[in-house]
Amino acid sequence: MLNKYARAFFTRVLTPFAAFLLRRGVSPDAVTLIGTAGVVAGALVFFPRGEFFWGTITITLFVFSDLVDGNMARQAGISSRWGAFLDSTLDRVADAAIFGGLALWYAGSGNDNALCAVAIFCLASGQVVSYTKARGESIGLPVAVNGLVERAERLVISLVAAGLSGLQTFGVPSWIGVLLPIALWVVAAGSLVTLIQRVVTVRRESAEADAAAASEGGAA
Repeated sequence: MLNKYARAFFTRVLTPFAAFLLRRGVSPDAVTLIGTAGVVAGALVFFPRGEFFWGTITITLFVFSDLVDGNMARQAGISSRWGAFLDSTLDRVADAAIFGGLALWYAGSGNDNALCAVAIFCLASGQVVSYTKARGESIGLPVAVNGLVERAERLVISLVAAGLSGLQTFGVPSWIGVLLPIALWVVAAGSLVTLIQRVVTVRRESAEADAAAASEGGAA
């Protein structure tokens, strides 16, 4: 849902910045690589140490590269299959770093094995949710469903909660720290629902496609 409405808004906002980078000779692929490196560094440097506020700020600054690189490619008229592949692949790397960083915190100083497991589930389910759509499309199915919690929702829910939880270091009451565990449970449950939605959709579409092929074969 957020991907549908927020992407169009931020694309318009970031268009001048994308044009500026193109004028400076920066390539879309370079923005993709730098953005991913920044997200990974922010997640794996700050989150395992419990520095959620600064980790979230760093990640947020770089995560918008996912919108800038595509905008640059469209403006320059150089959209390509390679660019789409690189962007999608590195999105998975960035997502893994974010939830992996949270899992490392809970496995270490956070001292909560249950939440460590939930963070790992968020990491794994996010990868599988993306894979189900990509795999369904690769076998010729439309996979005409987005699902309850897509990548944008996973990132917004998790990062907002992490950033707010990190405000404890600035004197905000400690109860705000409960937002991050709640967010992880919400993302985990939403990802599971989304996975089920996509699997059910692929099963239905594949059955319809197989029936249509059999009907055409019989008619021939």
